[in-house]
Amino acid sequence: MENYTFRGLRLNGFVALLIHVALIAGLIYSIVVLEDSEQTNTLAIITLIVCALGAGIMTKGYKMLEPNESRVLLFFGNYRGTLYDTGFWWVNPLLTAKSLSLRARNLNVDPIKVNDKAGNPILIGLVVVWRINRDGAYKAVFEIDAPTELGTGGSSTRMNVLENFVAVQSDSALRQVAGMYAYDENSNDNTAEVTLRSGGDEINDRLTEELSERLAMAGIEIVEARLNYLAYAPEIAAAMLRRQQADAIISAREKIVEGAVSMVKIALERLNDENVVELDEERKAAMVSNLLVVLCADEAAQPVVNTGTLHN
Repeated sequence: MENYTFRGLRLNGFVALLIHVALIAGLIYSIVVLEDSEQTNTLAIITLIVCALGAGIMTKGYKMLEPNESRVLLFFGNYRGTLYDTGFWWVNPLLTAKSLSLRARNLNVDPIKVNDKAGNPILIGLVVVWRINRDGAYKAVFEIDAPTELGTGGSSTRMNVLENFVAVQSDSALRQVAGMYAYDENSNDNTAEVTLRSGGDEINDRLTEELSERLAMAGIEIVEARLNYLAYAPEIAAAMLRRQQADAIISAREKIVEGAVSMVKIALERLNDENVVELDEERKAAMVSNLLVVLCADEAAQPVVNTGTLHN
């Protein structure tokens, strides 16, 4: 179907209501005429029949649409289009209508256990905001299987079917995307690789793209998809926490050593430039050792006062 918009017979609901009232008035008038007439009045009988049939038929043709609602219309099983225009309408009463909401909906995918790119078990959850495209009502109704009682007008049943479809596809897409990335950066790898923790918008965009491809067949548009839960699985959480703590300690030690070496270098250069004291290589090595111990120690160093000569 290239054009999903309804192009069949329809009238403004209030215009149709005026016609309906006129038919009822004609029906009442013909009844009065027949009761007052002593002879058979053929014209009154024809008017009575036409007005009664017209008023009865028009009763089933009224449709009222709120914003972001639609009606998929069928003529004895043949698709005739979808009514999107908000307001009060009258359409061919022989058309059957299936209601469908175009409003945005949230889906909170509970955390599931998957393996990341490195094979580590993780728990990951997802929030999806989705809705049916304006031109997707046909696909949402006829491309996705639903219970037979939907034909009686079960709009909520149809939306429940679609929600279940989105939930299953979201679970599948989340597993696939989670397997493409590592949970966190590997401290032994210097490459700036995107991870689930650091990926942010890139991970969310990848999820949105993956879901859009899977749900296009149902006429569903993904407004937003983002991770809302991310953690290591309980069986490895403690070990990973220790690894993270070790990485943090190593990183801190590297900063401390780097600063200590810089400070020792500055101290030796100042002593040499200002001729405070002349030190041979052996004494310089001892001084460097002492300064590094003082600067890199976890606890405050206890000073020792030398009361002898410089070389004692």
